[in-house]
Amino acid sequence: MKIKLVALSVLAFCAMFSAEAQKLKKFGSSTEKKIGPKTIKVPYTDVISYAGYASPGNEDEVKDGKKMYYIYVWVPIVAPELGVRMVSPVGKNKVKNVIKSDEYTENASSEDFFDTYITLERSTIFKKEDVTEESVKSATWTTLTSNDDSSEMPKQPSGSSYNSLLRYKSETGSPTKALTAGLYRVGFTTYKTGEVKGTFLAEVAAPVKLPGVVMAKTIEDLKKAL
Repeated sequence: MKIKLVALSVLAFCAMFSAEAQKLKKFGSSTEKKIGPKTIKVPYTDVISYAGYASPGNEDEVKDGKKMYYIYVWVPIVAPELGVRMVSPVGKNKVKNVIKSDEYTENASSEDFFDTYITLERSTIFKKEDVTEESVKSATWTTLTSNDDSSEMPKQPSGSSYNSLLRYKSETGSPTKALTAGLYRVGFTTYKTGEVKGTFLAEVAAPVKLPGVVMAKTIEDLKKAL
């Protein structure tokens, strides 16, 4: 009986540890600060969060054989750095002031998740009035950076570190690599072969306040928010 009780206690502790491990920590920027013996990443000061649900057949396009999904982001002013991270499933990774899509609300209890792969892309659209369905389709999109797996992110229910995080510093000397005001998008898919299915939490962050930043799954919703 004692052995069984010990085993149950160990299992309970592991379950509690797993639940704690699933909590999303503050989103740290590339700037580091030494506090005593530890070096920490200074948290981003401006973070916008979006909870959604991806399902087969709802991809935005097939690119290089991958089914790509996009979340559009309007950045109103020049930014020194942008950070993007994505976790799937949302699970216990709750954050405040999150934008929730109708698809997420309907599937919030889903246990489906996918191996996230994310990109940060900048368009050739720099004015609000130029944001239209047609202009987005004809715009030139430049992939600034991407990420597949990040050890900084919570592990997935499978135990694998397949959630993603990236940071991109503006290259002011390059017209195509500078973080100017304009339309951006977070592209996401699954690194492995297969369908993208499951809840996800995506966050875009900056080390300075970006008044008027907007994040939406569709151009229609983005324009409404603008």
